[in-house]
Amino acid sequence: MKYESSKPIMKVEEYFSGPIKAWGLIQNRFGKVTRRFEIDMNGTWDGDTGTLDEHYEYSDGVKEHRVWTIKKVSENNYEGYADDLVNKAVGLTEESDVKWSYIMDVDVGKKTYSISFDDRMYLMNNGVVINRSYLKKFGFRVAELTIFMQKQS
Repeated sequence: MKYESSKPIMKVEEYFSGPIKAWGLIQNRFGKVTRRFEIDMNGTWDGDTGTLDEHYEYSDGVKEHRVWTIKKVSENNYEGYADDLVNKAVGLTEESDVKWSYIMDVDVGKKTYSISFDDRMYLMNNGVVINRSYLKKFGFRVAELTIFMQKQS
C-alpha cells in the first residue's frame, strides 16, 4: 500500500468518530451497476473500542442497519465485528490507507451467501475516504463495491 506523498495519515479511531455521510454503488462482475445506496454513519469511541452505527438506504427503497464494533489491537492493527460477519474483520493501516478483510453473509434474493470482502480505504483531503471493495466467492470476483465517505461537522 506504499505511495509517494501518503498524507493525510489514516487513523481509524479519528476518522470513524462522529457523523459521516456516504454514497455508494455495487457493480456485478461484468461492471454493470446493480444497486446504488446512501449511508448515514455515526462513530463513537471509548478508549481503544469504537462503535460505528450505519444506516443504509438503497435506491430501490430497501433499508439496512449494521453496527460495527472496532477494536484497536496495536498501533496499525484493528479488529471489527458485526452481526452479519462470519468471522472477525482484520484491519491494517499504513499511512493514508486501511485494508480490511472479512467474510460477510450477504442476502441475494431468497438466498444467503458467505462472501469474502477485500476492502481498501484511501483517505483523501477534506475528510473524504474512497472505499473500493472486491467481493469474492470461491476465490472468484463476483462484485465490486465503491463508496465515497465524507465526515460531517
